[in-house]
Amino acid sequence: MNENTQSTGAGAEEPAGGSAVAASEGKPRWKLIGPGLVVAATGIGAGDLVATLVAGSMYGYALLWAAVVGVVIKIFLVEGAGRWTLATGHSIFEGWRRLGKWTSIYFGPYIVVWGFVYGATAMSASALPLATALPIFHSNYDVIFYGIISGLIGAALVWFGKYHALEKIVAILVGLMFVTVVGLAVATLPNVPELLKGLIPMIPEGGVIYTLSIAGGVGGTITLAAYGYWLKEKGWVTPTWMRVMRIDNSMAYIISGIFVISMLVIGAEFLYSAGIAIQSGDQGLLDLADVLAERHGAFMANVFLVGFWASSFSSVLGVWNGVSLMFADFWGRTRGLAEDHPDRGLGGKYYKAYVLWLTFPPMLLLFIGKPVGIIITYGVLGSFFMPFLAITLLFLLNSRHMPKEWKNSWWLNVVLVIIAAIFVVLGVNELIGAFSG
Repeated sequence: MNENTQSTGAGAEEPAGGSAVAASEGKPRWKLIGPGLVVAATGIGAGDLVATLVAGSMYGYALLWAAVVGVVIKIFLVEGAGRWTLATGHSIFEGWRRLGKWTSIYFGPYIVVWGFVYGATAMSASALPLATALPIFHSNYDVIFYGIISGLIGAALVWFGKYHALEKIVAILVGLMFVTVVGLAVATLPNVPELLKGLIPMIPEGGVIYTLSIAGGVGGTITLAAYGYWLKEKGWVTPTWMRVMRIDNSMAYIISGIFVISMLVIGAEFLYSAGIAIQSGDQGLLDLADVLAERHGAFMANVFLVGFWASSFSSVLGVWNGVSLMFADFWGRTRGLAEDHPDRGLGGKYYKAYVLWLTFPPMLLLFIGKPVGIIITYGVLGSFFMPFLAITLLFLLNSRHMPKEWKNSWWLNVVLVIIAAIFVVLGVNELIGAFSG
């Protein structure tokens, strides 16, 4: 990434040559396939699909409004990360360092432990639908085999750091998700009056934490913070791209919202109405596939499994690329390298080192399961990331480093405070669960 900076009259810092890039491309125009689609597709994995599926199976359409709120929350958070990058020319990690070294003390252990556990989680999530539809060993070895293959293919596809190729592949996967998941939701002939009633905010008895989890958890991962990195790889490097970025981000999360609502519809129509309970975790999607096979035949079940796989594998590609970029930036900054140093960018040696870290060590967890100590550490660190992102964005977007015209308005500050409060509650709840579980 080229991040040489030069001072501007407005007090902002932008990448050297950024204006030339914008000028050569003419007026910035939005295209359907952009960084927003990548971050949204990456953030919505199998776990998010299960969460909304279970919400539909437990409460029908009652929590539809919470799923919509969750989409809006992600729009604000990702817009903040993108606005920081375009307005200042600096990565989100450079912004965090301006808040103090404590951010590195948190982020360093988090990204290492997160990558180790998430690598195994993402590979197994991609393997489950393949092992179900195309069994080879007819045992748990199918999940291990397909998990390893998924990890290796994901690593190979992102190894050289070709962002535009990543965009195209993710677009294909999103297309598969749209045809299968959204198509299945439409095929259920949803109860439209009940669906519309679900847009009225209400919290089911005993469902406060679950409601907050739906609102705050869907599509919420470390990849939200990767948006700024993908903006630079796209070539959107100056404030002239601000309007395009906002359209890109909003449209992408509207698309992801359609996926989320579709899963809730499927849960409400297929499971809630029939009183069918499913397991938590990725296994819940296999339970749904069984229900589909029983009611509509193996073909419909396999169609859904394709959507399941597309959702999971898009997360593999996005994380293997985006979080590796974040690690390269973090480690390069720790080593004192300049922002424009190749080792801090896409395809550099630190980027590749993290791709390997995501791929090979986690394969051990596919064989031995996930050790309790690692899971607790992962839960403790992970419970603070979304509050960390929301709170640090609140400070960064009001800081002296932010050009005045791009700082938060009062109402954006109110929104971020509310979002931060939601994530603090969820973080404390997850922290309690990590130790009590």
